[in-house]
Amino acid sequence: MQILQSPAEVQKITREWGAPVALVPTMGALHAGHLSLVEIARSVAKRVVVSIFVNPLQFAQGEDLAKYPRTFDADVSLLREKGVDLLFAPEATEFYPRGFSTKVHVSGLTDSLCGASRAGHFEGVTTVCLKLFQVTSAQFAVFGEKDFQQLRVIEQMVEDLNLPLDIVRGPIVREADGLAMSSRNRYLSPVERRLASRIPEAIKAVHSFGPDAVVRDVIEGARRLLGDISVDYLHVCSEFTLRPEGPEVLLSKILSPHFFLAVKIGQTRLIDNTPLHGVTT
Repeated sequence: MQILQSPAEVQKITREWGAPVALVPTMGALHAGHLSLVEIARSVAKRVVVSIFVNPLQFAQGEDLAKYPRTFDADVSLLREKGVDLLFAPEATEFYPRGFSTKVHVSGLTDSLCGASRAGHFEGVTTVCLKLFQVTSAQFAVFGEKDFQQLRVIEQMVEDLNLPLDIVRGPIVREADGLAMSSRNRYLSPVERRLASRIPEAIKAVHSFGPDAVVRDVIEGARRLLGDISVDYLHVCSEFTLRPEGPEVLLSKILSPHFFLAVKIGQTRLIDNTPLHGVTT
C-alpha cells in the first residue's frame, strides 16, 4: 500500500493506473463500518483508494476538530490488511493552500436535519469530496448510510455537476447492542455508553409503526425510549427531499419515509436513521 500526502502525486498515479478506481473517503479512527466500505470498494473496482483527512471545513467553531480521534498508525495497519492500494493522507495546508476560496453548496437537502444545527457543515463536506474525487480520479465513491444526509447531498452534487463517477451506498454497521458504529463512540464514558444503547432501542421501536401511523406516533415513540437524553432532532422525512413532515401526515403518504435522529450524550453528538414503512419506490 502506498501512502501519499501530495494531491499532485496521487492524481498522477491514479491516472497512470488505467483501471477503475473506487474511493472511500474517511476522517480516520477507522472501525468495522469503514472496513465494510473498503470491502464494497474492492467489489466494484480493481483499485481502491482510501483517504484519511480530518477536514477543517466541515467543523464549525466550537465543534470537536481539535479533539477528533486520530489513530493513524492503527488505521494504516487495518488498511494494509484489507489490501488497499493507496492511502491518501494530505496535510490541511497542502489540500487547502493559501488563497483557497472555493466552496460547493447544495441547496435544499442541506437546509434541515444536521444542516439546520451545523452551519456550513455540508459546504465543507461537498467541497472536500469534490476535491477528493478530482485528485483520485475515482469512478466510484463509497459512502455509508449512517451519515444518510451526507450521502444524499453527495449524490445530488454528483448528479447536478455531471461528475463522471457513481456513488455506492454501504449499509449501516452496528455494534452488538445495535448502536451505529461511529468514530465518536469512543468519546463515550461507560455510563454514557450505556445511555447510548437507548438509541438502537428507539430505532427498533419505530419499525413497529405501519403505513397507517402518523408522524407524531413515530416521534413520540422514539422520544419515550430516549428518555432524558438531550435531543437535537427527531424527524420523519422522505429520503428524496429530507424535509421534515408534519405531525399529522400518514407514513403511507410519504415517498420512501425515513426516520432521523440526532442526540447529545455528555459532549458527544450521535446520529442515526432508518427507513420506515410507507410508500416506497
